[in-house]
Amino acid sequence: MFTDPDSPLSHRALALLRATAAGRVELTSSSEPDFRVDKLSCCDQPAARLLVHAGFIQPATAAPFGQWVPAHLSAAGAELLALDVPTAAA
Repeated sequence: MFTDPDSPLSHRALALLRATAAGRVELTSSSEPDFRVDKLSCCDQPAARLLVHAGFIQPATAAPFGQWVPAHLSAAGAELLALDVPTAAA
């Protein structure tokens, strides 16, 4: 799990960040959000939730509990994508 800034992110987590930056990700408004990429359920919900809890991805707008909303990169998420982020071995 990504709990400190020096820990590597998986290739899949980085792909979720890139998809979010491209406007292709939606999440549910909840404390443990579900993710969809291109309207399809995300195959790695734990990684997606980790990115939300780490503060890299957030809802683009406030919404009632359980409603799907566009996902948005936080400033930290955008900064992370701009860096040459080390990734975990595949």
